[in-house]
Amino acid sequence: MPEAYAEFDWDEANLGKCHRHGITAAEIEDLLRANPRIAPDPKHSATEQRFIAVGRNAAGRPVFVAFTTRRIAGRLLVRPISARYMHAKEIARYEAESS
Repeated sequence: MPEAYAEFDWDEANLGKCHRHGITAAEIEDLLRANPRIAPDPKHSATEQRFIAVGRNAAGRPVFVAFTTRRIAGRLLVRPISARYMHAKEIARYEAESS
């Protein structure tokens, strides 16, 4: 992830949604800073540009993160929207594309 995206925008709403799936804020931030595979996600928002990121956490478990970016007070922040561990089919596809 580019250094410009090193800061994150967290509040109770997005923290709660990510924690419901068993993912911590630190885990999400680490994944997004670790050069995950990132793709646009235009079908999930008509009002802002969204992205998906996939990669492995520090323990090696595959993680999926949906996020957007926001400019606040002149700083470009990453706002995670949701995160979860990938399902078996997603893991197989991720591994096949990584080969």
